[in-house]
Amino acid sequence: MSDEVVEAKSAAELTESKTFLVEPYLDWAKEQRIPIHEDFGLDLLAIKTDKWDWYGARGAFAHTHGRGDFMACYVVEIPPGSKTAPVKHLYENFVYVLAGHGSATLWLPNGEKQTFEFGPTSLFAIPLNCQYQFFNGSGQESIRLSCTNDAPVTLNLYHNRDFVFNNPYQFPERVGESNEWQGEGKHVPVDRGDVAKLNIWETSFIPSLEDFKLFDYSARGKGSTNCSFVLADGTQHSHSSEIPTGRYKKAHRHAAGTHVHAVTGVGYSLLWYEGDSKFVEIPWRHGVMYTPPFWMYHQHFNTGPQRARYWACSLGSRRYPFISLRKKSAEGMGTVSVQKGGRQIEFEDQDPRVHRKWLEEIDKNGVKSEMGDIFDEPALLKLDPKKLTGVIKTPASIGPAV
Repeated sequence: MSDEVVEAKSAAELTESKTFLVEPYLDWAKEQRIPIHEDFGLDLLAIKTDKWDWYGARGAFAHTHGRGDFMACYVVEIPPGSKTAPVKHLYENFVYVLAGHGSATLWLPNGEKQTFEFGPTSLFAIPLNCQYQFFNGSGQESIRLSCTNDAPVTLNLYHNRDFVFNNPYQFPERVGESNEWQGEGKHVPVDRGDVAKLNIWETSFIPSLEDFKLFDYSARGKGSTNCSFVLADGTQHSHSSEIPTGRYKKAHRHAAGTHVHAVTGVGYSLLWYEGDSKFVEIPWRHGVMYTPPFWMYHQHFNTGPQRARYWACSLGSRRYPFISLRKKSAEGMGTVSVQKGGRQIEFEDQDPRVHRKWLEEIDKNGVKSEMGDIFDEPALLKLDPKKLTGVIKTPASIGPAV
């Protein structure tokens, strides 16, 4: 070792020279020269997009405070009568269609092309490292796509863009059966013993999340339904859940990075850390997406006359859980009471302000509560309203419910 004395440089200088605290994903995102929106949650139908040379379309990054270390989201907007450039990448990408009708072409490992059509609330996965292209045949309406992906962990892990974006390796096992691109799939029920039964749908493409069949999941609240998805044999997890009118779901918490998209219905979600006296409130309507930060409780409420449905995406699928917390979720700990070492707050243990607030909200919409068998609602309505204040304002980037 040399005895030469080397003068220390500041952390800022070393970061600027890419010697210290380098973040390859964020560097790549900034170099795309499209808007980077960041907030607790975002309205993906309203955020500003700009020309994105790589995709040959318009785009914006939708970064949430709770996205964690592995996951992120961006929006691709395809103007009327246009198409994107063909692209490929070594990160997983689950695409949820926010608006518009179009088609996609995939270049498969066997040399064939696969084309399918999509519309609002369609969900599909890009098979890993397949080249793909989107088309908008409409002369009037734009297409908006929400792309939830694991680009952060992929780019940060390899920190070599050529490896991520120009890798020739192919993954034929990720493509699945050809009938999946017509909306077919495989139902896999999982008996987890003493915890709630799990239902998995294996596919690559779901034509519409709005009317996709879900299965009983009353462990999260009476009438609640759910289905988990394994898309394109991916490591990313996703699931869809629905809340009946006149009801809401039990609160729970988990790892960071779960991007929650409202699909149908109206309502809100409340979020808080254990011990907090205030809540964060996110309005519930199609287009809104948010990500609960690590270990932050969150609870979903339906306040309208129709059933409310959402779709969530995170890292760690039911097949490939990836991290220990995701494995515990797959095993059923997400529906076990915190009183028994799980992650769910049972109705009898929740803050009384929660149900009181919900009763006031559904009354505005002329909706009748179906939860009088669980709560003493007349007594809750007599609570001092001053004790119900302190709900944090909705993030400005989302705006109030409409």
